[in-house]
Amino acid sequence: MIELDFKKGADGLLPAVAQDYQTGEVLMLAYINQLAWEKTLATGKAHYWSRSRQELWLKGGTSGHVQLIREILVDCDRDTVIYKVEQVGDAACHTGYRSCFFRRVQGDTLVPVYEDKVFDPGKVYGVK
Repeated sequence: MIELDFKKGADGLLPAVAQDYQTGEVLMLAYINQLAWEKTLATGKAHYWSRSRQELWLKGGTSGHVQLIREILVDCDRDTVIYKVEQVGDAACHTGYRSCFFRRVQGDTLVPVYEDKVFDPGKVYGVK
C-alpha cells in the first residue's frame, strides 16, 4: 500500500485535486482520508471524504458521473494528491457544470466560465 501522510491533514484529511487526464482541466478539489485513499486504489474510481456529510463518498455514486482514475500524482510531502481522471458523464460539479471552477473573478464580481450546464441538478438529485 502506498502510504500518504494523513497526520499532516486537518482531521486526517488531505486535499485531492481531480484533473481531466486528457485536457489537464481542473475539475474539482475534495478531501481524502485513509479509507477514501484505500477505496480509490482498490477500485480505480475516485473516492473522497464528504466533510459536510461526514462519510465516504464515491464520486458519481448518485449522479452516475464517476471519475475513473487514469493516473495519480503524489506531492513531495505525501500530503496532497492529483487524481488524473476520466470524467464519466462530462460533469464533475454537483451544480451541473463540467468543473466546480465554473466562475472567474472579473473586477469585483464573479462571471461564468461556462455558459451552459451539462445536466440539471434538480432532475439528478431531486432538489430545486
